[in-house]
Amino acid sequence: MRIINGMTEHVHLLFLLNPQKAIADVMKQIKGSTSHWINEQELIKEKFAWQTGYAAYSVSESQIDKVYNYILNQKQHHQKKTFAQEYGEFIRIHGFTPEQ
Repeated sequence: MRIINGMTEHVHLLFLLNPQKAIADVMKQIKGSTSHWINEQELIKEKFAWQTGYAAYSVSESQIDKVYNYILNQKQHHQKKTFAQEYGEFIRIHGFTPEQ
């Protein structure tokens, strides 16, 4: 794990993926273990559960510092642009649809 940071409605993780592991398996493990821990610690009144799905992107070695700093500075970044605005822009620029 290189860095974890986010806002109230989303979280970013930057980590090295073992080539023997599928991203779906890693995300299942991350979401399951963090949900269990949050509920065990009673950090919130309601039962915590992640939303269905996630987005995962590979990052070239040359961009790791840039992505690290982006994740590190989430609070400042989202003072300029909401997550919804940024996500919509990302989808539009790269030609994705939310189902992809």
